[in-house]
Amino acid sequence: MTAPALAHSTELGRMYARSLQDPPKVPSITTVIGQQSTSLDGWIGYMAATAVSKHPDLAAAVGNPGQLRTVVRDSSNAAEQFRDAAAARGDRVHNYCEQVALRALDRPHQLAEAQEALAENGEENFALRFDHWWSEYKVAPLVPEVTVWNETLGYAGTLDLVATIGGRLCIIDYKTKGTDRNGQVKSLDAKVVMQLVAGMKAEESVIDPAAGSWEPWRYGQDPILLGVAIGETEVRTLQANPQVLKAHWFKFASLRRVWQTSLDAAEAGSPLLDISPPAQ
Repeated sequence: MTAPALAHSTELGRMYARSLQDPPKVPSITTVIGQQSTSLDGWIGYMAATAVSKHPDLAAAVGNPGQLRTVVRDSSNAAEQFRDAAAARGDRVHNYCEQVALRALDRPHQLAEAQEALAENGEENFALRFDHWWSEYKVAPLVPEVTVWNETLGYAGTLDLVATIGGRLCIIDYKTKGTDRNGQVKSLDAKVVMQLVAGMKAEESVIDPAAGSWEPWRYGQDPILLGVAIGETEVRTLQANPQVLKAHWFKFASLRRVWQTSLDAAEAGSPLLDISPPAQ
């Protein structure tokens, strides 16, 4: 499930409601983490330059300013197109992973449809690698795609999977990653630790989103926090270092306050006012 039932896209980022009838109330985990500034200027410039160099009309456009402007215009949004394509691929891979867990739990699933969606986009290897990982790690799913809530700090989110591996409780976050020139799946961003620890610190999990019924969070007691990088050549499993969880939780809480103060400042009124020159 790539669109949790209680999640809403808003001007403030993704937010969550308590039920299908309620308005959104708190920011999502990823919205909070997004308050951390990350500059992509270098990557955006690189993607645009690469798109220009590979444009099929580049040779004909050399010496023709009009055609060259067309090539530049076509290539200027290369980073946005790449980002959107990567997000769509991630949704398809996440959906496949969810369907595997649902099948293992003997619950209704759409695994065949998820496999077909990957195949239509030439992404079968993601499924093959994931299936191998699932078997190798002997994953025993408990709850896939579970929406959780923390009222004390004020946030919510949807966790990819709660499972047991080797008899230990695990909270798992999947990331679809590309492959480097050595054929190895790229590593995860350290921000995944904040995402995992925020899930661990949840206070409730949803039972029925339509009715808005919740229960105390049952899986926050000393779980192993795993980030799973799913690539076309391999799956890489990384554990959040238990020694750093406290620091990353404090960082997440600070970013939550940044989100709130930004909201408060926006609602306070116009930050700048016109004034007239002094009277003569």
